[in-house]
Amino acid sequence: MPGTTIRPFLMFEGKAEEAMSLYVSLFPESRIESINRYGREGPGPEGTVQLASFTLAGQTAMCIDSPAKHTFTFTPSFSFFVDLKTEEELERIAAILGKDGAVLMPLDNYGFSRKFTWLNDRFGVSWQLNLQ
Repeated sequence: MPGTTIRPFLMFEGKAEEAMSLYVSLFPESRIESINRYGREGPGPEGTVQLASFTLAGQTAMCIDSPAKHTFTFTPSFSFFVDLKTEEELERIAAILGKDGAVLMPLDNYGFSRKFTWLNDRFGVSWQLNLQ
């Protein structure tokens, strides 16, 4: 009998597959596990993500393209915290995730880390990238 499972769940409005594809391209041991799509009958636009599961560096997450419009979006109060082994890897991933996003804390030494940045990607998802 499986135990309790806890996974992050991201709700997009039409960009779930694009976001998942970007995320799994950045980290080792990452892949899209499954995608169920809305059909002609909806309730979301045909072909968009009804429910998907993906793995980022061994951490499973889920996402959806919400058919309901809402007045909220992602907030930095929830973020993915990523420990990276090299400065080159950190800088590369920060540049990709930060493109068309917003930098909350620029790449710098903040005392608790030799190199750290906190940013929102172009989908609004928040990432804290830390050099181990």
